[in-house]
Amino acid sequence: MGAERAFLLVGLTGGIATGKSTVSAMFRALGCVIIDADLLAREVVEPGQPAYREIVEAFGPAVLQPDGGLDRKALGAVVFADSARRRRLEAITHPRIRERFAARLAELAGQGFDGIVIFDAPVMIESGNYRTMDRLVVVTSDEASQVARQQARDVLGEDGARRRIESQMPLAEKARLADYVVDNSGDLAATEAQVREVHRALLKDLDARHR
Repeated sequence: MGAERAFLLVGLTGGIATGKSTVSAMFRALGCVIIDADLLAREVVEPGQPAYREIVEAFGPAVLQPDGGLDRKALGAVVFADSARRRRLEAITHPRIRERFAARLAELAGQGFDGIVIFDAPVMIESGNYRTMDRLVVVTSDEASQVARQQARDVLGEDGARRRIESQMPLAEKARLADYVVDNSGDLAATEAQVREVHRALLKDLDARHR
């Protein structure tokens, strides 16, 4: 399938609080089309969508906000503590997310797009989806920066932040599977320089595909 595409499909992933969104925004600024898995995940659970009804049936009204929308934080707390319930949620949402993703790729192909498409997804490696990408970029960070970002983002204590990070696949394992690694431990300028370098390499990969 990949060889038939005129565009280069690049997976972008990392660990929790590595700064993947920052890197994604830098790729967007360089002219890449970004498909955000988190955005697709929010779209498929909106009221009226089939996944929304199935989630309410499976998890009950406690995961809803007063206005009827899904309380993603409450749902996250439920599934984070129980792997069986997390798998249940994934069984409901993942097929719908894959459908939306495929539709977006088909739309780009139909438009004759022949640039770089970045699929920004947090659990791309764990799900095995990275194997369908033409290239894989992994964002890493040193542990201290990761813990500090996670504490700031979710207002957690240090122990809570470390537990969240340690519940994930180790960054070193993800980096070993990458075609390109962006180390986001330093300042923004250092990260941006790496993103520009990776972007230049991806343009060469794209050029080779067109030849």
